[in-house]
Amino acid sequence: MKNIFLALLLGDSTLAALAQEASVEKSIFGVQTGFLGIWAHNEAKLSNSIVLRSELGLDAGIFSKNLEDGSFFLFIPAITLEPRWYYNLNKRVRKSRRIDDNSGNFIAIKTTYHPDLVIGSVQDNFNFISDFSIIPTWGIRRNIGKHFNYETGIGIGYIHYFNEDNVINTFDDGVTANLHLRIGYRF
Repeated sequence: MKNIFLALLLGDSTLAALAQEASVEKSIFGVQTGFLGIWAHNEAKLSNSIVLRSELGLDAGIFSKNLEDGSFFLFIPAITLEPRWYYNLNKRVRKSRRIDDNSGNFIAIKTTYHPDLVIGSVQDNFNFISDFSIIPTWGIRRNIGKHFNYETGIGIGYIHYFNEDNVINTFDDGVTANLHLRIGYRF
């Protein structure tokens, strides 16, 4: 009788351990770089599948008034807050795939602010117009080894430009896109 009780207890505890829901990491710090910039980020756990990603970075760009004056390469600071829902963690665990470092598919609402600040060589009579964008995004993150990862995402959303009184802005508020491919390092 003791053996049957012990077997049932062991079997029940094994099933309970296997039935636990997969979860995102409590907190992740890392840096990422892509085609047009470099970013430092933190992902803080809000629930088993939702994180709040905060990001500081430099978005790179190439600017040209016209072909005769040449072009300018510049960096613009970017401040981003992005809630992310990692929706396939349980499926990845069932298929024995990695979920460490929040490796999985996600849906996010990327909100980014670019202040009126430019790092680079720009003529004195040029002003950068600060903007704010909200872009629903679908993406994936996968691990490469222990500390490295790659991430890609795509989305379409809205951008608002903060016009200044003495500046002529040739852009209107409207549709913008988020298309990113990044490689990163997790600390």
